[in-house]
Amino acid sequence: MTTSKKKPATKKINRLAVKHGAVPPSVQVQHFNEDQWEEFIEEACQRRPGGEHIYSFVKKLGGAGDGGRDIEARLVEQQVAGQWDLYQAKHYASGITPSVFFPELGKFFRNLLAGVYKSPRHYYLCAPKNAGNDLHNLFADPATFKETFLDAWEKGNTGFKNKTGLLTDDLKRLINAFDFSRIRECLVRDLIEWHSENKKRHYSLFGIEAERGDDPLTPHTPDGSEMIYVSELLRVYEEHHGTPVSLADVLASTRYAEHFSDQRSYFYCAEGLKQFSRDIYGEDEFVAFLTLVQAGIRPWLNSLKTKTGLERLEDVLQGVNTLKLSDSVLAKTLRPNDLPGSCHHLANDKKIKWVK
Repeated sequence: MTTSKKKPATKKINRLAVKHGAVPPSVQVQHFNEDQWEEFIEEACQRRPGGEHIYSFVKKLGGAGDGGRDIEARLVEQQVAGQWDLYQAKHYASGITPSVFFPELGKFFRNLLAGVYKSPRHYYLCAPKNAGNDLHNLFADPATFKETFLDAWEKGNTGFKNKTGLLTDDLKRLINAFDFSRIRECLVRDLIEWHSENKKRHYSLFGIEAERGDDPLTPHTPDGSEMIYVSELLRVYEEHHGTPVSLADVLASTRYAEHFSDQRSYFYCAEGLKQFSRDIYGEDEFVAFLTLVQAGIRPWLNSLKTKTGLERLEDVLQGVNTLKLSDSVLAKTLRPNDLPGSCHHLANDKKIKWVK
């Protein structure tokens, strides 16, 4: 009689999951109101990657008096011609058509002529359904775009009904001199990608939850990455024992081996938290978490009543579990041994010592 082999359990990995009932960001933005859409674009611009071209100033304007400039994003602190981008937000249930966009573009040129703002590097149209096919084709052919735009304004069609009188000779000269390749569509997928650079805000806004995978297994013997906090523990055991002890002594000891094993399991639990933080939020989030822990354990770490390193270690590991670290985005994913383990990570980073 044969028996089937049991499949090994699949290791859970750190991943992102959409909350129950939530829909993808590309769908959610279609249900924003106009203010939410403008705020989303502002937040996306604040995180837009670009090396030396990253924005140094981003502000949502919108409303009356904005001059057709919903978001102003500057490459330098002051508004300088060719050193800032204009983002025009349009929130419609379908792709933007020329008849919707042309009047907005006309407003832009009138304000440019009036000196309300300097000429931007780029003019971006932002819409949750992007540009419709007709407008998309115009963006792809700047010369035809300019010709079609001016012709529509002169004839009073495509959104310019009763507005032909606004097209003065000076304004026409300005439009003819303007490079229409600078007028572009900013795709919603790009806005979502930029916005996702601020992971905490992005996940919160779109109902995305981070799921923590399995923690790494504790190796049978300490490896090179553990040597600093392990040496701190050896100092604790030496002080307690009254004579020098080596790692081999501790591993073979009936007195210290189990205690040492517990400390290493704490360390590797927190190592799992560190890897989760790195995979989901980036390196800085775990560093910030350790900073909160270090501040929280100071009363036990620096207590004048504590006489030995072992007392200090035990007091800190007991006290750290009482800390409320709700300011950290990692708080919701903490496991029982994360906080004690984070203390050993602080020791491993040479931030704290048990024996003073």
